[in-house]
Amino acid sequence: MTDEQDWQAPGSQGGGTPGADGAQGAQPPQYGQQPPQYGQQPPRYGQQPPQYGQQAPQYGQQPPQYGWQQPPYGQQYAPAGGQPGWTPPPKPGLIPLRPLTLGPLLAAPFQALRRNPRITVGAALILQGIPAILVSVLIAGGIALLVSRALSADAQDKPALQAGLIGGTIVLGVLSLVITTVFGALLQGVIVAEVARETLGEKLTFGALWRLVRGRFGALIGFTLLFALAWIVVIALVIAIVVALASIGGVAGTIGAVAVGLIGGLGLIPLAVWINTKLAMVPSAIVLERLPMRSAVARSWGLTNGYFWRTFGIIALVWLIVYAITQTISIPFGLLGGLIGGVFAPTAASAGDSASSMTQLIVTQLGVNVLASIVTAVVGAIGSVIQTAAVSLLYLDLRMRKEGLDLELVRFVEGRQTGQDLPDPYLPPAERAQPPQPPAAAGWPAG
Repeated sequence: MTDEQDWQAPGSQGGGTPGADGAQGAQPPQYGQQPPQYGQQPPRYGQQPPQYGQQAPQYGQQPPQYGWQQPPYGQQYAPAGGQPGWTPPPKPGLIPLRPLTLGPLLAAPFQALRRNPRITVGAALILQGIPAILVSVLIAGGIALLVSRALSADAQDKPALQAGLIGGTIVLGVLSLVITTVFGALLQGVIVAEVARETLGEKLTFGALWRLVRGRFGALIGFTLLFALAWIVVIALVIAIVVALASIGGVAGTIGAVAVGLIGGLGLIPLAVWINTKLAMVPSAIVLERLPMRSAVARSWGLTNGYFWRTFGIIALVWLIVYAITQTISIPFGLLGGLIGGVFAPTAASAGDSASSMTQLIVTQLGVNVLASIVTAVVGAIGSVIQTAAVSLLYLDLRMRKEGLDLELVRFVEGRQTGQDLPDPYLPPAERAQPPQPPAAAGWPAG
């Protein structure tokens, strides 16, 4: 039977009669469906007819496939029938824009180092590694100078020099604490901003990050110094009470001093865990939401409500990982210093020229200690970056779980792809709702 004889007019009978090859013939057109044009093949068996408004496939063109099609980023998955389906959360940058599980929370801080090492490692070295090395050298040199003067002084001057040694050591310790705290706060601000922008798929330079957070450094440094000072006062108060009870003497004073020392020391541990966990989100709130210090403290306290143990567990786990890595790298240098001292000490003791041998031993030991201090400072700075990044991710996770921040981030990413000028999604809702003010025209005052 030829093609002309096999073709049936629309509405005629016999259109479904199997052909000579045993295949099912064309189905009759449905209601509202246009009949095939001249020279156009009718739909085969099992093929869906074209929907309303859909062009029929041309000669040599593949018919629409069944199943799921991979849409471009930002569009929903949809099956062939046109019904919307499930859309996985997008991942424009560091993390998927959804509430995070334990795996991404542990992996993302290390990925932040790899994605932009110039910022993360560079900021760690500039803002914490180099100051830590300078502080170590300053303290070691100052204490060595004070000790040498105290040992070489006359008998009548030794009490005054020993008192000066104690006072100078305290001053150097306080100075090192202040320097470390200030530069640690600066590093926190840079890393918090870097993690937040990497989450949106942005890769900023160090200068851009610095301009982004430089207005928040005052609040960051103020909070960090006040927080450290508060703990110093609490610990000093416990020590003062113990010393005062011990100075009374007798059985009662001794028992009281021991009791206060044990209760105070053991009681400070859970208090420190509770306070530090509840206030862990303060730097992120200061930098990203641009809140003042008091509002940032209240913000961190409210965000951790209901998620205290989860927050504490993840922070403690990240700290243990960083501590293990730091010790694994630092311990070999300490062992190397001990081995060098053990090898050169007997040689120096048995040598004829004992002064030069001891000088060689001291110089070698000092070189090894300086190298170990440098390595420890660098590794510790990178560890601080990982810990700060982990806390920043916890802050984002808490806001996603409690406030739907993930929806705001997705809306911002999609709007950026279409060229829209949207406000910063990390700002509070009240500030995001305010429309941006248009720039004033040249020569006219802003009204």
